[in-house]
Amino acid sequence: MLEAILNCLRNGHLDVIERASHLFDEVVIAVLVNNSKSSLFTIEERIVLARDSVKHLSNVKVDMWSGLLVDYCRENGVDAIVKGLRAVSDFDYELQMAQMNLQLKSVDTLLMATKPAYSFLSSSLVREIARYGGDVSNLVPPGVLSELKRKSKDSSSPSSQSGRS
Repeated sequence: MLEAILNCLRNGHLDVIERASHLFDEVVIAVLVNNSKSSLFTIEERIVLARDSVKHLSNVKVDMWSGLLVDYCRENGVDAIVKGLRAVSDFDYELQMAQMNLQLKSVDTLLMATKPAYSFLSSSLVREIARYGGDVSNLVPPGVLSELKRKSKDSSSPSSQSGRS
């Protein structure tokens, strides 16, 4: 199980997913509905992009969940959650979540360090670079890149800027 909100799937996510797929018989990417966060992509788009990005991994599936991740784990027989760590700041947050998940539903969390090349990546950074026409082709899978370009183009079109002076 790999929990992922996946506002913008990045190569850092894909790296952790691929490495987890070598460690586990089955990996589930749970795309979480999070109404408290604004997202560039709809939940449906995020699921399609995730499925497209992992189609080369036969033991990885993508699912959607609205609610606590530990409830998804319990309802679907998932024993462990794999989370990627980019920096020490991620560790502080993920340790708190891991301890709470263990207390709530006895679900173990495995923390996997990302490769150094991906340690600086964040969804907001990728979206910002893409918004201004920067090259993010080495930061996201090809399908995500296409959609980022489309969304950036749509948001910069004159019809999307009505009311601006």
